[in-house]
Amino acid sequence: MHPEILSITLFGIVAAYSPGPNNFVAFYSGFNFGITRTLPHIIGVTFGFPFLLLCVALGLINVFKLYPLIQEILKYLGTLFLIYLAYKISFSNSKNQENKNKNPVKFIETFVFQFLNPKAVIASIIIVSTYIKVGENFVSHTTQIVILALLVSVTSITLWTFLGKFFRKFATNQKFINYFNYVMSLLLLLSILTFYL
Repeated sequence: MHPEILSITLFGIVAAYSPGPNNFVAFYSGFNFGITRTLPHIIGVTFGFPFLLLCVALGLINVFKLYPLIQEILKYLGTLFLIYLAYKISFSNSKNQENKNKNPVKFIETFVFQFLNPKAVIASIIIVSTYIKVGENFVSHTTQIVILALLVSVTSITLWTFLGKFFRKFATNQKFINYFNYVMSLLLLLSILTFYL
C-alpha cells in the first residue's frame, strides 16, 4: 500500500469533485439529457483521466518538463474546445427534436479532452511529481494511484450528472431551461479563466 494513500485520496477528491469543465458538462448533460444519454461523458471522464495520469507517470511528465511549450499548446487547444462546447450548450435550447435528443459530447471527445483539460493535466503532474517515484515500488504505486483515480473519477462525474438530473425537477418551462443552459455555458467559459490565473 502506498504510504501516503490518504493524502492522495484527499487530493483526488478535492480535484475531482470541485467545479471544472468535466463537472459542468456532466451537470448540464444530466439536466438536459438524463443519465442514460450522459453515459458517454461519464465513461469518457472515468477512463480518460486515469489514462492521462498513467501517460504522465510513464514519461509524459518529462516531455512537459523538457518542452513546456507543448503544455501551453494543449492549454490553448483545450480553451478553444471549451469555447466551442460552451457555444453548443448555449444554443442547445433549440426546439429542433434532433438537438433535444443529441448529447453534445461523445465518449471519444471527452476521453481525448482530458489531455487538453488544463485542470486534469495540472492535477496529473502534481500527483505524479509528488506521489510517484522511480524505483522498486513504481509499478505498485502507479497502479494503486490509477485505480484510485478511476474510482474518484467515476463517483464524482456520476454525482454531478445526478445533480443535474435532480435539478431538472425544478425546470417548469422552456424559458427556465434556456436560462439554465446559458448559465452552464457561462460557467464553462468562466472555468477557462482559472487556467490563466
